[in-house]
Amino acid sequence: MSMRGVYTSVVDIRQKIFTEVAKMAYEGGDFSRIVDLPYKIIPGEIGTYRESVFLERAIVEERLRLAIGLPVRDMTSYVPVSDGIEDSAVSEKFYEDPLINVIKVACCSCPENEVRVSDACQGCLAHPCTEVCPKGAISIKNGRSFIDKEKCIQCGRCVNTCPYGAIVKLERPCAKACGVDAIHPDALGRAEIDYDKCVSCGMCMVNCPFGAIADKSQLFQVIHAIKAGIPVYAAVAPAIVGQFGKELPEEKMRGALQALGFADVFEVAVGADLCTIEEAQDFLEEVPEKQPFMATSCCPAWYSLVHRQFPELAPYISMALTPMVLTGRLIKKKYPGCKVVFIGPCSAKKLEASRKEIRSDIDFVLTFEELRGMFMAKEVNFESLPMGEKLTGSSADGRGFAASGGVAKAVVNCIRRLAPNREVKVANAEGLAGCRELLKEAKKGTYDGYLLEGMACPGGCVGGAGVMQSPTKSRGQVILSMKKAESKSSLDSNYREILPELEEKDLAVPERS
Repeated sequence: MSMRGVYTSVVDIRQKIFTEVAKMAYEGGDFSRIVDLPYKIIPGEIGTYRESVFLERAIVEERLRLAIGLPVRDMTSYVPVSDGIEDSAVSEKFYEDPLINVIKVACCSCPENEVRVSDACQGCLAHPCTEVCPKGAISIKNGRSFIDKEKCIQCGRCVNTCPYGAIVKLERPCAKACGVDAIHPDALGRAEIDYDKCVSCGMCMVNCPFGAIADKSQLFQVIHAIKAGIPVYAAVAPAIVGQFGKELPEEKMRGALQALGFADVFEVAVGADLCTIEEAQDFLEEVPEKQPFMATSCCPAWYSLVHRQFPELAPYISMALTPMVLTGRLIKKKYPGCKVVFIGPCSAKKLEASRKEIRSDIDFVLTFEELRGMFMAKEVNFESLPMGEKLTGSSADGRGFAASGGVAKAVVNCIRRLAPNREVKVANAEGLAGCRELLKEAKKGTYDGYLLEGMACPGGCVGGAGVMQSPTKSRGQVILSMKKAESKSSLDSNYREILPELEEKDLAVPERS
């Protein structure tokens, strides 16, 4: 089960936070007025979501700080909510680790791993739960199943055997969603992130039903850059289609973003086309002569996973720059001195854009959810916007990068054009747990000669931490946008018409650190 695409109270509060932070940035003035915002977001004197209105406001304060890019506060001493806000009111990237943060006072200290008998137990005659338990942990008390927690090993056999589904296995949702086992309980049972393992995919954040995990935003600084008069260009990821409903089709996207103060809009699918061609050429040149297989490069959490847990396989990741970086490079070539904001579905892109070799190309990263805060702050009415031209002439394959399997498919289609006789085997995985299994097999040599695609989020980019609709619905919208594309293959993309002054050296790949 997933909460993705459901407008819950957690989503509602996040949206109010982003909207208020965007409003404050657009309006300017004395930012110490942030102290008033928790009372605006959580009005009245009775708690709506938790036992205390004061606790609700304290949590909102931490969310506001993170949305501005400030760190969460240590609750053991007094620090005003406005602490550091003047330093963050800049038109440059303002960021310090970590990206993903646990707001400890919001954490419910969920059970780590526990099997419980629910009220649905009928005290049946067969009581198969007692028969299948390998540790004799289940007995019948007062006509109902009873689990001895001292003996239970959480194997789940009773869960699967109960004819009424009356036995449930409780897992901490954030830890269950984490594919790299980076979450463990602290001394008080609250979630704690092991940043040596965390790859910043944000899946814990979107799966916490208490809204206790949040990432840092660059929303505040993006708006300051726009207000500073610097030309700020938006580079929108292909997963944006359908994120804002039917009211914001592609033909209105440019007008909507210009209403926020952006100078113009570019489609990152154009960068995806360039990335495809480069990865196809890489594969033809490198596999199997120089390396056993090649892995795609575009998912930053996948990239981090390989480097952290499978460092010996890291040299086999394609050297191609990601679509985000390639698009940023194109825009900066066309408009020297401008700033570029990548707008996409991904939290981990915020870290990718902070890597030393990339920072000059991508100045800021926003999620779709944060962008919606800007639209709400400026009260942009999509329906009243005139229909304009489509964004660019990216290919169907470039747009397909948004969904799991799409990157590999694009590269294979390109290879078939460049080397028709070359057979390419593909293996792909989505979700970090699946990616780890794929890499374990690759390490054994199972995928020698293959092209490997890894996507950290279930469903691919359409399931990223910054999306607003269900990944299934989003995937359908991406497929629709692919059908509308003027060309199918990345080799037929008209990026050279968009940027005729582009030279090969502009796409040169820097040495990876």
